[in-house]
Amino acid sequence: MTATITALKTTLAVEEQKIIACVHCGLCLESCPTYVLTGDENDSPRGRIYLMRAVAEGRLSSDSNSFQKHLDRCLGCRACEPVCPAGVEYGQLLEAGRAELLLSGKKRNLSYKLLTLALRYVWLHPRRLRAAFSLARLARNLGLARVLLKTRVARLFSDRFETGLALLDSSSPRSPRSKQARFRSGNRSTPGQKSALLFTGCVTEGLFERTNEATSRVLEVNGIAVAAPSHQVCCGALHAHAGDLEGARTLARMNIEAFDENLEAAIVTNAGGCGAMLVSYGHLLAHDQEFAERAERFARRVVDVSQQLEKCELKQGAEIGDARVTYDASCHLLNGQRAVEAPLRMLKAIPNLEFVPLEGADRCCGGAGVYNLLEPAMSNIILQEKLGHIKASGAAILATGNPGCHMQIGGGAQLQNISLHVCHPVELLDESYRRAGMYESNE
Repeated sequence: MTATITALKTTLAVEEQKIIACVHCGLCLESCPTYVLTGDENDSPRGRIYLMRAVAEGRLSSDSNSFQKHLDRCLGCRACEPVCPAGVEYGQLLEAGRAELLLSGKKRNLSYKLLTLALRYVWLHPRRLRAAFSLARLARNLGLARVLLKTRVARLFSDRFETGLALLDSSSPRSPRSKQARFRSGNRSTPGQKSALLFTGCVTEGLFERTNEATSRVLEVNGIAVAAPSHQVCCGALHAHAGDLEGARTLARMNIEAFDENLEAAIVTNAGGCGAMLVSYGHLLAHDQEFAERAERFARRVVDVSQQLEKCELKQGAEIGDARVTYDASCHLLNGQRAVEAPLRMLKAIPNLEFVPLEGADRCCGGAGVYNLLEPAMSNIILQEKLGHIKASGAAILATGNPGCHMQIGGGAQLQNISLHVCHPVELLDESYRRAGMYESNE
């Protein structure tokens, strides 16, 4: 017990004031998807904070079943933060609590063990990670994932395997463009032109390269020259959410170095999960003498593509058809980066778009990184509610600003035989610009 308390103090001591700040008012309860589902106080933000305080004060062991169960059940959506009158930064507390759980040596199930191994031996090694995504793309592009899903062979292995294949297959573009396009004036910046550095993201670059390409084209059309530093790595979000804060710090330092080439340029992301992690680098490296100041400076430069486009006079495109479109907010884009209206502004730049609001658009879809593979039962309940709202909207296209949300909703729709095209809002704006003739063909 002594070793556990000592380890806890090293990871949670700096969060003590944030824990104390929680006045247990209960305003967070109805915003928490897991509490709404279970009705268990320990599955609420204030309940989990109470558990953290109990561990920090030595009244509860960090390897207790209760501490593990209720921290593992948390989606980490951070929907509790905007409604908290005391301004408790719950996301940071959760990461510190999970770090303590990891240090406790508590035995976990196979899914958590595999995640730990992948984060340690694949995600921290860029070449291995690129190779892993290359294999995933090959399986997707050859149609192997879809065949195993259609024939129901995947289900014979396990529900998690079937879910994983559905997530992978959902990343495939359902509406491939007939022609490749580039911005008419090219990609070189001109004197006085604004510039931005694109954070490509490991999942986005690995499975959604088209989103990065669309992001670059849309920014260029709106007068922003784009470059992507070659030595950037994973943002570290999966490590932080899993409690591996040292792994997250390793990746953070590498990214800070990679983006030091142009300190005046904004760092643009198109993945809500990545963006929320990048803006927290200042907190993550606050006690690193060499990187603390650089991390703060880095975090101030991070914006979502929608937030970057808010700063300019967004150009109108052309109509893209009469399909009904709706929008589901990425939790971390909404609660981490506070991008509320900016993504919708991109859609408003498309003339005569048949847009319909989505009930519960601000509620988590159940993806939450790899939560859908670690806690499948809870994730599926949350997903079914989301799919029900999507069906009720009558939308044929759903736009969302995070690849994890894209795969969760797209994979779920496929398994439920719901006809739905999922994409990033910037992809719709990109198509609008293409139809307006703002690009020229490479052919």
